[in-house]
Amino acid sequence: MTKAGRRDWLALAVLVLPVLLISVDMTVLGFALPYLSEDLGPSGAEQLWIVDIYSFVLAGLLVLMGTLGDRVGRRKLLLAGAAAFGAASVLAAFASSPGMLIAARALLGVGGATLMPSTLSLIRSIFADPAQRRLAIAVWGSGFSGGMALGPVIGGWLLEHFWWGSVFLINVPVMLLLLVAGPFLLPEARDPSPGRFDPLSALLSLAAILPVVYGIKRFAEYGVEPLAALSALAGIALGVVFVRRQRALPDPMLDLSLFRNRAFSTSVLTNMLGVFALVGLLFLVPQYLQLVLGMRPMTAALWLLPTTAAGVAGSFAAARLARRFPVPWLIGGGLLVAATGFVVLVTIGVDSGLAMLVTGMALVGFGVPLSETLTNDLIITAAPPERAGAASAISETGFELGGALGTAVLGSIATAVYRSGVPVEAGETARETLGGAVATAAQLPPEQAAALLASAKEAFVQGVQVSVVVGAVLLAYTGVQALVLLRRHRERAEDEGETLSDGSPATTRR
Repeated sequence: MTKAGRRDWLALAVLVLPVLLISVDMTVLGFALPYLSEDLGPSGAEQLWIVDIYSFVLAGLLVLMGTLGDRVGRRKLLLAGAAAFGAASVLAAFASSPGMLIAARALLGVGGATLMPSTLSLIRSIFADPAQRRLAIAVWGSGFSGGMALGPVIGGWLLEHFWWGSVFLINVPVMLLLLVAGPFLLPEARDPSPGRFDPLSALLSLAAILPVVYGIKRFAEYGVEPLAALSALAGIALGVVFVRRQRALPDPMLDLSLFRNRAFSTSVLTNMLGVFALVGLLFLVPQYLQLVLGMRPMTAALWLLPTTAAGVAGSFAAARLARRFPVPWLIGGGLLVAATGFVVLVTIGVDSGLAMLVTGMALVGFGVPLSETLTNDLIITAAPPERAGAASAISETGFELGGALGTAVLGSIATAVYRSGVPVEAGETARETLGGAVATAAQLPPEQAAALLASAKEAFVQGVQVSVVVGAVLLAYTGVQALVLLRRHRERAEDEGETLSDGSPATTRR
C-alpha cells in the first residue's frame, strides 16, 4: 500500500486550516457575546440565533455540498468556499444590527458548508495507508482543539484592544492562505459517475432542519405553545418527504444505504451527541468566566488552555491507543471520561469552583476528541472511495447539527433556569441574558445594582448546573450505546471474516 510523502503531509496542513478556522469561530463568538449584547442589544432569542444560524445553515447544506464536491471536484469546492467565507466574514465584522449579524452568520454557514466535506474526503483520497490515515485524522481533529486555544487568545486580545467585529476579521488572512496554497498542494478528486443532480432534495434538506430548530427554541423560551409545535412538526414532515425522495431517486443526494452499515450509522450518531454536549458547554463557560467570575477576555481564554491541550492529547492518543486496544472500548471510554467531566462541573459556584471547572473541562476536552478521531475514521472508511464526499458530508452534518442543537438546547435550558431565578421587577432586558443584567445594573444605584447582579449570577450558575447534568446523562448514555453497538458490529465482522476499517482482518484484533 502506497505511503504518504512530504507533499501529502503539506497538503494535510492546508486541509487543517478550515478546521482550525471554524473552531476559532466557535470559541471566539462565545467570548464576544457580552460585547455584542452591550453594543447591538439582541434579545435572548436573537443572541442564540447569532450563535446558531451559522451551524444550522451549514448543517442544512453540508449534504448538498458534499454531493456537489463529488461531482464538480472537492478541491474546486474547497477553494470556492474559502473565497465565500472570507467575504462573509468582512460583512459580519461590520454588522450594525442583530438582524444584519444573523444574516452575515447565515452567509458564513453557506461558505462553511463548502469547506468541511472536502477536507475529510480529501484526507481519504490522499492517505491510503490505514495507520497514516488515522494519524492524519488525528491531526485534522486536533485542529478543532488547536482552534479552541488560538481563538480565545487572539479573540481575547482583539476584544481588549478593538471592537467586537474584529474577531471575524481573523478569518480573512487564513482564507487567503488557503486560496494561495490549495491549488499547488491539494489533489483534485471527484466521483467519476455521480448521476443526476436533484435541486429539490437540496431545498428539502435545509427546509427540514430550520423549522425543527425554531420549534425547539420556541419551546425553550415560551413553553408548549402552538407555533413551536407547528414549526417542529412541519420540519419533521419535510424530513420524511426528503427521506422518501432519496429512496425513490436512482441517484439520491443522500445515499441512505450508507446507514445500513452499523459502524457508519453508530459513529455518525456518536459524533453528533458528543459534539452536542461539548459545544453547548463552550457556549456557557466563557460567559461564566467573564460575567460571573469577572475575568477579562484574555484571562478567561488562558484558563481554557488546559481544555485545549487535553483535546490535542485526546486526538493523538486515539491514533496510538487504537494500535493496542479495541476501537469500540476506546470510543465508549472516551465519552464516559467526558461524562465524568460534566459531573465535576456541577460543583462550580458564583464565588468559587475555578479549579473544578478547569478539571472538568479538561476531562471533557480529552474524552470527546479521543472518541471522535476514531468515529471519523470509521465513517470515511465505511463508504466507497467515490462516495467519500457524501460520507464526509453526513459526518460533518451530524457534527454541525449536534453543535448547533447543543447550543440551542443546553443554552435554552440554562436561559429558562436563569429567567426563573431573576425577579420580574428587574426588567425584561435583565431577565433575557446575564449580559443584559450587567448592562441594566450599570444604570442602577449601587445597592440595587449589587442585588440584581447577585441574583442574576446565582441564577446563571444554576442554569449552567442544570445544563451540565443533562450533558452528563447524555454522554454516559452515548458512550455505553457506542460501546455495545460497535462491539457487536466487530464481533459480527469477526464471525463473517470481514475486513475492519483499518484494513486489517477482523480476526486479528479483539
